[in-house]
Amino acid sequence: MNFDLEEAQHEFADAARKFYEENVSSQQARALLDETGEAAPGLKLLAELGFYGVTVPESAGGIDQSVLDLVVIAEQGGRVLAGPSLITAARAAVLLEGQPDRLAALADGSTAFAVLDGSAEWSAPSIDAQHATDFIAMDGDSLIVGTGEVAAGEPIDATRGLATVRLTSREVLRTEATDLWQRARDVAMVVLAAEGLGTAGRAVELAVEYARMREAFGRPIGSYQAVKHRLVDAWVGIDQLRSLVWWAATAADSAPGDLALAASAAKAYSARVLEDAAETLVQVCGGIGFTWEHDAHLYWRRAKVDRMLLGTESEHLDRVARLSLDGPASRIAR
Repeated sequence: MNFDLEEAQHEFADAARKFYEENVSSQQARALLDETGEAAPGLKLLAELGFYGVTVPESAGGIDQSVLDLVVIAEQGGRVLAGPSLITAARAAVLLEGQPDRLAALADGSTAFAVLDGSAEWSAPSIDAQHATDFIAMDGDSLIVGTGEVAAGEPIDATRGLATVRLTSREVLRTEATDLWQRARDVAMVVLAAEGLGTAGRAVELAVEYARMREAFGRPIGSYQAVKHRLVDAWVGIDQLRSLVWWAATAADSAPGDLALAASAAKAYSARVLEDAAETLVQVCGGIGFTWEHDAHLYWRRAKVDRMLLGTESEHLDRVARLSLDGPASRIAR
């Protein structure tokens, strides 16, 4: 079986890469560590381009495309550490099913949503919550939305907009929403893995560029086996992760019975691959890789934060093991 992206998806990816490279820079990500603000390119610009409405139905102002289409865009955002994350767009689009007005507000960026993990009373640190106005959360088995008090600590990766939230108002969107919540979380993990794929790929590209340029003992350091092997190992991981991400996105679109297994596999492996790529960049760059002026620490920061978002690597490996042992019949319910 020959599995590859369609021509339209390659065009999505090319257009997204051009947009992100023109509108996001590492200097912006670095500046956020000193001064609070919204990550570039920002919600309004992403919404104007249609990125926040990729999986929103046309009837609600979206463009009604697949999760795989969103994934190829998210990978390009990950390359430049863009924000806000398309994780929020994907997850909220699932949770707001049957809410056309709110879906339209999500797609056009007129409402800044965030999805809260943990308790609805005081959430865990949640993606894009720092600059959101409306928060979606679970209260028991009920899906709720409301406003809240936001508390943002000192960031490790400021582009993620992490904050804890205490809801000050709430409206029940639906009851018995546990399965919907899990499906949305699985889709979010797929997009998180896609962003990690882009971040890891760019980190290794930077390491390769430096290895070709930097010389030691009269030779480019990339000619030494220790450096070559580390770079190749990191790139092999990225190639393997790409296959997992595409499989998980395809499952989200057309094979719901495989989504739980595929999403957890992609999330777990993304954590490992991104961390290895970021550490490879630091190690290959040597002394300059530890400096504030070099971009290496920005990728390392993203790796350390993403490793803990939406569950740890060990949690998802445990889920993969349980689902694999239980067999296909159990996967839809988990």
